[in-house]
Amino acid sequence: MSGSSRARLGLPDLGIGVGLRVPHYAQVLGERPAVDFFEVISENFMVEGGKPRYHLSHVLESYRVVQHGVSLGIAGPDPLDREYLKRLKRLLAEVKSPWVSDHFCWSGAGGAHLHDLLPIPYTKQAVTRVVDRAREVQDFLEVRFLLENTSSYLTYEASTLSEWEFISEIAERADIGLLFDVNNVYVSAYNHGFDPYEFVEQVPHERIVQIHLAGHTNLGSYIIDTHRGEVIREVWDLYRRTIELTGLVSTLIEWDDEIPTFDVLMAEAEKARGIRDRALNGEPWSPIRGVPAQGNEPSAEEHGWKQGGPRETAQGAGTE
Repeated sequence: MSGSSRARLGLPDLGIGVGLRVPHYAQVLGERPAVDFFEVISENFMVEGGKPRYHLSHVLESYRVVQHGVSLGIAGPDPLDREYLKRLKRLLAEVKSPWVSDHFCWSGAGGAHLHDLLPIPYTKQAVTRVVDRAREVQDFLEVRFLLENTSSYLTYEASTLSEWEFISEIAERADIGLLFDVNNVYVSAYNHGFDPYEFVEQVPHERIVQIHLAGHTNLGSYIIDTHRGEVIREVWDLYRRTIELTGLVSTLIEWDDEIPTFDVLMAEAEKARGIRDRALNGEPWSPIRGVPAQGNEPSAEEHGWKQGGPRETAQGAGTE
């Protein structure tokens, strides 16, 4: 079956979207620019009233919005947070997001939340735990649940599976969708020395419901997933190959550090649209496959990244 004709778990292609961020509220609400859809960080709006919900309600008047979470900790050792899930479900009832997503990660233990997307050992035991919890979340929320592959900076000696084998088995056994972050594939391939095309080509493409694209910060010997700057050519090439395999998939541009003007963000979205169209049209191209080559570490002035910067975090509840 060709990528263009595969079912997307019964979910629509929303086109090319961007993340809804505070610096763009005035332009979005004042000018109502043409945007296929917005993605919001769920935790930013899981509050009762206030400015976050005020702005969200006005965005919903004109745009389709999908929800993306950063705090579930699907692989963590603690029980699932029932109060968190209840608040998430109440927000879903208002937003009417066609799906809801979070990450393949853990985020804390013993009641402490570390506010990061921590890597999982790729073992059969971890597969079973995530499968059981993902099913539970999807059943409770009563909407299709997606998990996103994260970038990582370490691996575990206990791992017995590749990352793509790990997330594929979970998606199939739990009957959930994948939010496929192409930039994260490249970042992890660079950091750990594998061919990102093998990752892209080995996952269950019919379960990829949404794609993320973003910039990152290359420090020479490793890359940090900062969501800063434009998408690099190597990631665009991986995206093109992904679309060749999946067909039409909702695609989102993330930009969370040194956020540019809205016009710059939309220009990046239009790049994604053009590459998606070329992939679907079967235009010839020549990707550079293999393990990404590492370069020399740039100076602090060149990379401009400061330790402690978030990759993707919920903003404070009181933030506009």
